Amino acid sequence: MAILLATYNGAENLQEQLDSYCTQTHVPALILISDDGSIDSTLEIVEKFSRTNPQLYVQILKGPGRGAARNFLYLLGHVPDSIDMIALSDQDDVWLPEKLMRGAAALSKQDGVALYCSRTLEWHAKQNRKRPSRLLVRPPSFCHAIVQNIAGGNTMILNRKAIDLVQAASLETKKIVMHDWWIYQIITGAEGRVIYDQEPMMLYRQHAGNLIGANRGMLSKAKRLRLMMSGRFRRWGTINIRALQASRLRMSSQNAQHLEAFSKGRNGSALERIRMIRKCGFYRQGIIGQMSLYLAALLRRL
Repeated sequence: MAILLATYNGAENLQEQLDSYCTQTHVPALILISDDGSIDSTLEIVEKFSRTNPQLYVQILKGPGRGAARNFLYLLGHVPDSIDMIALSDQDDVWLPEKLMRGAAALSKQDGVALYCSRTLEWHAKQNRKRPSRLLVRPPSFCHAIVQNIAGGNTMILNRKAIDLVQAASLETKKIVMHDWWIYQIITGAEGRVIYDQEPMMLYRQHAGNLIGANRGMLSKAKRLRLMMSGRFRRWGTINIRALQASRLRMSSQNAQHLEAFSKGRNGSALERIRMIRKCGFYRQGIIGQMSLYLAALLRRL
């Protein structure tokens, strides 16, 4: 297994993340780090980590300098053929010791394309306050992935067939919104298996730099409502559609039809948009999540 870590000016919290790699009960064969042009001490920290942990094979790359999503795709392109699984990592969380072991055990039972992800402990480090992320109320699927992501990149582990799929698809797309959302969409679109571990496997650090963060409380919901009303979710939807259309031939025929229906239906009348959601079965998690999907459809923000 290899760990893929994308870094950019992450010196403040990076050491704790790196140290948590050393506590893993499943030792990674490779730690592949791509730095996107940090101007703080990030590179010094990863270089020191490599020197002081000779038992781990650490490879440091110069990233493409085009943001976290592209940096992760760049990392994917450098995964050796000999690697059987990859675990994606953010630069500011802390992994629990069994994370890699549980992911490897779950994926070892899968013959086809498979993705492992898990719950997290939402962590406010300054107060040392932790709480488990919400459980799924509906299963993962492409009809869910097209409108919402439940597979956090900091929890993702992919088997070899999933690696091959996303490596090939990454050469076809020019732009993506978020690497984890795109991976979830590509894998479910190709009818790959998504394994969701209900046991939290990492401390997910909450801070002002989180693009999305944990979906808890009125402030978080208000933030998401503002994103929707500003049109950002609609712009993200357009980017996602184009990225998926570039890899349409990798999708099942049914999911390719769902993609086409979503692409066309989101631009129809309000009634047509609602009908499209109901006919295809697009959904978000929870009652409030589903209500927000219908609201976005009514307001032409899909």
